[in-house]
Amino acid sequence: MAPNDSAQITGETGETGGVPAGRRRAARYVVPVAVAGITAATIGLVPALASTGDPDLPKISAAELIEKIAASDTEQLSGTVKITTDLGIPSLGGLGGSAAGTFAPKGGAEGAEGGGSAAEPTGRLMELASGEHTLRVAADGPDKQRLSILDSAAEYSLIHKGDEVWAYDSASNEAYHATAPAGAAKGSEKGAKGKDQAAPKDLPATPQDFAQEALKAAGDTTSVTVDGTARIAGRDAYQLVIKPKQTGSTIGSIKVAVDSRTGTPLKFTLLPSSGGKAAIDVGFTKVDFSKPAASTFDFTPPKGAKVTEADGSKAAGKDQAHKAPKDAKDLKGLGTEPNVIGEGWTTIVQLDTGGVGPAAASKDMPAQGREFMDALGDKVDGKFGSGTVFKTRLVNALMTDDGKVYVGAVTKDALVKAANAAK
Repeated sequence: MAPNDSAQITGETGETGGVPAGRRRAARYVVPVAVAGITAATIGLVPALASTGDPDLPKISAAELIEKIAASDTEQLSGTVKITTDLGIPSLGGLGGSAAGTFAPKGGAEGAEGGGSAAEPTGRLMELASGEHTLRVAADGPDKQRLSILDSAAEYSLIHKGDEVWAYDSASNEAYHATAPAGAAKGSEKGAKGKDQAAPKDLPATPQDFAQEALKAAGDTTSVTVDGTARIAGRDAYQLVIKPKQTGSTIGSIKVAVDSRTGTPLKFTLLPSSGGKAAIDVGFTKVDFSKPAASTFDFTPPKGAKVTEADGSKAAGKDQAHKAPKDAKDLKGLGTEPNVIGEGWTTIVQLDTGGVGPAAASKDMPAQGREFMDALGDKVDGKFGSGTVFKTRLVNALMTDDGKVYVGAVTKDALVKAANAAK
């Protein structure tokens, strides 16, 4: 989401230079409270979340607040999270449930007769990439997490306990079972170095997850300030504001509400530079930092439920093929060598697919197919030739007609400028 630079920390009334190295390093870390992840990234909170008056808290600098986040030892909590994502893309709700098999690695999440499981996590968690959702979350250290997606008629739950991962879809009465190494929670070194986890681990779903990505932004390209206080989920919080200094980014600002006592992020709001409502708004409506009941992480499939067992040996190899690349280095595994253009919030990754672009590819499509492709993007041209820019409110991609791709959290004009310069 945000570039991996060193943060320029600013105080409440202005920017301050000469921040100690320890504080700068602190910007890179947030206590992980694991649930499950994509990424896709999986939020708007109702106005009632904030109280009528902002709490009166002791003054704190941005560097001190980041240190407070880094020093937080929160490993146990439970609560309710409201998540609303408006990336300017169609709803992905239909990709979950019975369609999950489309995204399940063959040999891993397949059930009897090759059908995908409605409870397979990857497809279901893609639903968080659009629309509004209510989640119930709980964590007790790195080996026990539970996430439930609630709707009016059903509930989908993903439970990790030790080396067991269960997912259950009440609407279809289907369960998915896999094994994962102990300590395989997001952020766990042991889990990261072990075998592939059966559950997705890159999808942010709580304010902590989103804040962790945002606070990787550090350096001269970033401004970080403290902007007042708020009352979130019944708790006093400081407001940390992160902004790009560069022009051309699609990200306008990020606001993280940080619990004044525990240092735990309680709310995350990302506003696009184009204006309008938040693209991502995630926050607790209820939160409890006491140890969850042990039974929270117990699961036994209900009588009559269809259970799909993941084949770890097969899924491990397939998962690598289905896993979305997280950065430019990961793209090398896709058979192309990426070229990174720029730095900070306006970084653009250039790829050469070696194939034809969308215009040439659409020539053999039916008229309806061409119309659909045209509706998805804007035609552009320049020194590089011609191509199509496919847009969301955060990430844009230029595909040239000669098969080159430029992608980043930058504006259409920035992509065209990069393509012209690379010609």
